[in-house]
Amino acid sequence: MAIAEDLFGAALHLQQPWYISDIKFLDGGKKLQIWIDFHRGSRFACPKCKKLDCEVHDTALRTWRHLDFFEYQTYLHCRVPRVSCPDCGIHQVIVPWARERSGFTLLLEGLIVFFAQTMQMTQISEKLKIPDKRIWRVVAYHVHEALSRVDLSAVKFVGIDETSRKKGHKYISTIADLISGKIIFICNGKDSAVLKLFSDFFIKHEGKKENIDLVCCDMSPAFIKGICDQLPGAAIIFDKFHVMKMVNQAVDEVRREEQKSNRFLKKTRFLWLKNPKNLTERQQKELGSLKDMNLKTARAYNLKLSVQMFWTISDPNLAEKYLKKWFFWATHSKLQPFISLAYTIKDHWRGILNYFTNRVSNGLLEGLNSLIQSLKANARGYCNDYNFMTMIYLRHGSLDLHLPI
Repeated sequence: MAIAEDLFGAALHLQQPWYISDIKFLDGGKKLQIWIDFHRGSRFACPKCKKLDCEVHDTALRTWRHLDFFEYQTYLHCRVPRVSCPDCGIHQVIVPWARERSGFTLLLEGLIVFFAQTMQMTQISEKLKIPDKRIWRVVAYHVHEALSRVDLSAVKFVGIDETSRKKGHKYISTIADLISGKIIFICNGKDSAVLKLFSDFFIKHEGKKENIDLVCCDMSPAFIKGICDQLPGAAIIFDKFHVMKMVNQAVDEVRREEQKSNRFLKKTRFLWLKNPKNLTERQQKELGSLKDMNLKTARAYNLKLSVQMFWTISDPNLAEKYLKKWFFWATHSKLQPFISLAYTIKDHWRGILNYFTNRVSNGLLEGLNSLIQSLKANARGYCNDYNFMTMIYLRHGSLDLHLPI
């Protein structure tokens, strides 16, 4: 048995004064029980003030679930000492194989978090025979410990966008570093308070607000107000994908109105919304025949293509001249959806043109939001927002988790 004790002691990386005092296999319950003890007369450092050579005051029996040994669930048992520190009182020693107040060893916690990066919590629960609530607590602890170590001092370009968290107009907002491509902040809501929460988080993690040169967002008045209040030195860039979404909506509004008097426009929505290069040969022919009919929708489609050309211009001055001409064309098109859109663009003129100075967009966040929605769908929802945001950070926050190995 001494050989087995030495073997398991080495596997658990036990060092003096810790040693394995007993090992038992329970075949009926498929469990392996390992008892750890410390040598009589041992002294320990105070866990609070780190004073060395403190005497043991008393002990308390503790149990931890460990990594399975083949088909056996493994449990560690130990008389954990409390030391009497002459400087700060009596405190329980922190054992090297588990964190304080956890019922799992560090190695099992590391395995749980590793699994959680690709598996659903119910799958982990079934695999390890552990209630999913306990698994969530382990994952949340390590994710938020990693978040506490995040350094945002190098962040200069950020993008902000909202995405649905559940039905009933419930949203979360995500903020990402547009250079590193990782999510750095998540919170509930999509109002100006989001920027205040981000600002506080940013400062707490070594960030300086004056270092943020630009923020890319949609045309949400709440986001614009929050940025102006909290990041007054940052240039605002209105996301080109959001602008094109509004353009497509205007095209579709024209088509919907015109199809009331022209049956050929019914079921042609995606012909007008897709990019020409993405159309099949049959769709290209169908679109060509419709454009020959001198439709209002065809004029709206040409206005859309002109906006697409706008984003390809390399010179900022030329881009502004082009946008002025497009504004004139749209406001004189006699197409009400495009007239309204043109004035919306005029109200956000500088933020749109800022794109040609910095060439950043929220395409990254649009992709991340798609992954977030996939995450929600695969899990069939989350029981609360805290768990949902924890999983987003774990999967898409590029956190340094410091998992034990």
